[in-house]
Amino acid sequence: MNILRKWNSISLVKRILCGLVIGAILGLAVPQATGIGILGTLFVNALRAIAPVLVFFLVIAALACGNEGGGRTMGRVVILYLVGTFSAAVVAVIACSFIHITLPLGTAAAAEGYESSGGLVDIFTNLLTSIVANPFGAIVDANYLGILAWAVIFGLALKRLASETTKKALFDFSEAVSQGVKWVINCAPFGILGLVFTTVSENGLEIFIDYGRLLAILLGCMAFVALVLNPIIVFTQIRQNPYRLVFKCLRESFITAFFTRSSAANIPVNLALCKSLGLDEDNYSISIPLGATVNMAGAAITITVMTIACVNTLGMEIPLAMKVLLSFVAAISACGASGVAGGSLLLIPVACSLFGISNDIAMQVVGIGFIIGVIQDSCETGLNSSTDALFTAAAEFHDWKKEGRKLPI
Repeated sequence: MNILRKWNSISLVKRILCGLVIGAILGLAVPQATGIGILGTLFVNALRAIAPVLVFFLVIAALACGNEGGGRTMGRVVILYLVGTFSAAVVAVIACSFIHITLPLGTAAAAEGYESSGGLVDIFTNLLTSIVANPFGAIVDANYLGILAWAVIFGLALKRLASETTKKALFDFSEAVSQGVKWVINCAPFGILGLVFTTVSENGLEIFIDYGRLLAILLGCMAFVALVLNPIIVFTQIRQNPYRLVFKCLRESFITAFFTRSSAANIPVNLALCKSLGLDEDNYSISIPLGATVNMAGAAITITVMTIACVNTLGMEIPLAMKVLLSFVAAISACGASGVAGGSLLLIPVACSLFGISNDIAMQVVGIGFIIGVIQDSCETGLNSSTDALFTAAAEFHDWKKEGRKLPI
C-alpha cells in the first residue's frame, strides 16, 4: 500500500512519460514478449467502453438537474465551436496550397472493414441517421451524435417530469461514472507502456520518423490553430490578452488529452478546469460534453490534410470551389467523429469521395493515418479537448466583461 500511495503521489504526466520510455525500451529489447501489449489493449478498450456512458449520463444529469438560464451563453459557445472547427479546416486547406504533400500509397497497409460514406448528400443522411439511432445501440456503437441527441431529449423530459429524488440519483450516477473514468485514466501509464511497446516492437523506432513531412504539416496546422487562430477567436470575445487563458487550457487539458487520446474521457479534466475558472456549472456541465462531440478542430485538420495529400498523390487538380466545399465537408464530418482514439481517421473516405476517389485507395490513406496516429491522434485530441474548455470560458467571460466583472486571468 505504501508503494501504491507513493506511485499515486507522482504527477500523472510524469508517470505517463515513464510508461512511454519503458514501453519503447521493452519494444526494442524484448519484441517477442507480445503479452506486454495487452496492457495497451485493455486501456484503450476500457476508454472506449466507458466514454459513451459518460457522455450519455453527464448530459442527462446536467439538463435534468440544472437551473434555468444560460441560453445566450450556450448559444455563443455553440457558435464558437462551429466557427473554430470550420476555420481549422480552412487553415489546413491554405497550408496544403503552399506545401505540396503526397502519400506513399503503394506501400501503405490497407485498412479493411470500413466503407466510404459516399457523397455530400450521404454525409447529411448519415449524420441525421446517426442522430435518430437507437439510444442503446448508439451507446454500444459509440455513436456520439445519437448519444447526445437522446441524452438531450431524456434530460429535458426528466427536468420537467422527474422528482427531486430521481434527479439526485441521476446526478450521483453521473458522478460515479466520472469517477470511474478518472480511475481508468489513472491506469494510463501502464496502458501507454503497452501501446508504445506494440508500436515499437512491430515497426521499430522508424515509426517515429517515417511520414515526417505529413506529420509536420498536420502538427503545424494544429499548432497554428492552438497558438494563433484560437487566441484571435478568444480575443474577439474577451477583448484582452487571450494567451493567459489559452496557455492555462493547454497546460491543464491538452496534456492529459494528449495521452488518453479521447475527448470524451477527458471530460472530467475539462469540468475541473472550468470549475477552477469560476464558470457557471449549469453552462459548462452541458458545453463540455457537447464540445467532446462537435468541437473537432483537430479532426477537421486531419480529414482535410489527408484528403488533399491523397488527391495530390493521384495527380488531380483541386479548384477553389472544391477547396471551399472540402472545408465544409471536413468540418461537418469532424462533428460526427467518435470521441475516442482514431475516430477522425474513419471519416477520411467521406471527404475522399468528393473527388471520386475509390474506397480501396481511401482505405490506404486511413491505413497511413493509423501508422502516424501515435503522434497525430494525440495532438489532435489535445487540441480538440483543450479548445472545449477554452471556448466555454471565452463565451462566459464575454458576458462577464459586459457586466463589468473582473476576469480571473
